[in-house]
Amino acid sequence: MCGIAGYILDSPTLDLPSLAAQAQAMATAIAHRGPDDSGTWVDATAGIAFGHRRLSIIDLSVEGHQPMHSASGRYVIVYNGEIYNYADIRGELDGGDTPPRWRGHSDTETMLAAIERWGLEDALARFNGMFAFALWDRDTRTLHLARDRMGEKPLYYGTVGGRFAFGSELKALRALPGFAAEIDRDALALYLRHNYIPAPWSIYRGVRKLAPGARAEVRRLEGGAFDVRESLYWDLRAVARRSIATPATADDVAALGELERRLERSVGLRMVADVPIGAFLSGGVDSSIVVATMQRLASRPVKTFTIGFAEQAYDEAPFAKRVAAHLGTDHTEVYVSAADALGVVPNLPSMYDEPFADSSQIPTFLVSRVARSAVTVSLSGDGGDELFSGYERYGRGLELARASARAPSWMRRGAASALRSAKPATLDAAMRAFAPVLPRRLRFAHAGEKLHKLASVIGEDDPRALYLSLLSYWRDGLPLAQPSQAQTPHDAMRREDADLPLAQWMMLVDQCTYLPDDILAKVDRAAMAVSLETRVPLLDHDLVAYAWSIPLAQKQRDGRGKFLLRELLCRHVPRELVERPKRGFAIPLADWLRGPLKEWAGALLDPARIAREGFLDPARVDARWREHLAGTRNAQDELWGVLCFEAWLDANGAGA
Repeated sequence: MCGIAGYILDSPTLDLPSLAAQAQAMATAIAHRGPDDSGTWVDATAGIAFGHRRLSIIDLSVEGHQPMHSASGRYVIVYNGEIYNYADIRGELDGGDTPPRWRGHSDTETMLAAIERWGLEDALARFNGMFAFALWDRDTRTLHLARDRMGEKPLYYGTVGGRFAFGSELKALRALPGFAAEIDRDALALYLRHNYIPAPWSIYRGVRKLAPGARAEVRRLEGGAFDVRESLYWDLRAVARRSIATPATADDVAALGELERRLERSVGLRMVADVPIGAFLSGGVDSSIVVATMQRLASRPVKTFTIGFAEQAYDEAPFAKRVAAHLGTDHTEVYVSAADALGVVPNLPSMYDEPFADSSQIPTFLVSRVARSAVTVSLSGDGGDELFSGYERYGRGLELARASARAPSWMRRGAASALRSAKPATLDAAMRAFAPVLPRRLRFAHAGEKLHKLASVIGEDDPRALYLSLLSYWRDGLPLAQPSQAQTPHDAMRREDADLPLAQWMMLVDQCTYLPDDILAKVDRAAMAVSLETRVPLLDHDLVAYAWSIPLAQKQRDGRGKFLLRELLCRHVPRELVERPKRGFAIPLADWLRGPLKEWAGALLDPARIAREGFLDPARVDARWREHLAGTRNAQDELWGVLCFEAWLDANGAGA
């Protein structure tokens, strides 16, 4: 895991020191991503400069130093990530007519040799890993950018002060002279709807995120303009459609065997490192199956990490402890106080670099910090919900679609009004009272919050629009000071993939948007803030394709998702540790905003301040804040989005 940065000038220059100094400044801005080594490379005649920060994982020697040149000297690369199957690729290269003369054993050197042998497109097809890299071809004077298939590693690019620039984080681009910190109001509208900014947008006008599974070719044209051509080398939507069209036909037993075989290969590849390795363990299905697989493959107890909260409704540490004890891992459990968690809040704008408002960013950072005290690499269970239909909202979306088809709109609007009129705490108490007689699928934690959210969407007639409403905040209109024409990527997918069955469409929407732009971005920034590499076995691209071929009946059964994953986990831990209500990685945000965060939030939400900035409608924001304080509405998610934007604005400043 590393940090990369660089740029091409709009014209060549002989000012070598300036090129190097600016590349070094870009790399220094993201030093937390790579504390072990740094390097720069410049070619003044081509007007190009690369900067790199290294977190040493494979080949800790100087032979892994970057920027790295290919054996022929044609290519120069800066690279962030891991190619897990690099040993297999080396074996294939060694079997050719002219085996490479290896300098070390890094995956970076393997990548360059593969590109020289097969070309970039064929090499990308062979790479199994997470990565973002920039490759300069000295023969064609072309810059190539590429990002891994599922979007685990970030890559931003844009034009800055006459340069085409790129970097792992926006900090790197901001380090360049002439960076125009102009907020993209379309991106802001998307952010307020989703609490994250989806690719290809960024918060800054003129700066884009490279999409997952994409590559870009950049050439400088006569006159100093840049020709940027982006294309997909791997298309998740096409993979999903092919797999759905040719479903696996195995019965449950055979399907479990195939899933276990593929998972073991994926986990085994991700356990290769020259540094200490461990895993996050929440006690949920996804992290537990990853840890169980690691422990089967390991020769010693796997180091596992979890954090606990004093608030019992949010504390998963006891479940993780029981799973760890059964599997025999070397388990570290740290309980954090509200003060510990709140101490992270001032660092969020710098950590996430653009507005980002998934409040589980706080516990994700805390568990990463705990893990980094003992290991350099940690595996996680992210992706299981999206691949195996694990979110409660999938089941609720299907049920709501069926109910919507049966109930007239006036009845649904009346039910919504009744739900909104009750306080979340009252609804929580009612759900607890009726829990013994309710079906399992209707028993869920934080019922008041979820029923309030339900009230805002049940008026929708189109089931896909209804699901998109479940994914959106500020559903009754965005509190923007100026209207925006931004179209959510979710809405585009609603049209493109409307022929898919609703359940599979919901999972595809999440895998294309929420997973890379929220979940994976959250984990990357939180972990890299403490220089921790994270690896995600469930997102191996071969495993992803296989998961899409699994029939829905082997994902959803008896009103619950992740059927095959649950059954596989039950081979390794007692069923009572598996069959428990799902909890998210959450914090008691609603209460904190009314308590210890009230003063901080109130200052950021001050109507005069918001009016002066000119981005948001102060009256609408203030009304929502007052409703939340009064307890008539749980507006934690909408308010957290505004608060994270305002805190980011405070820390970074930006033009209109």
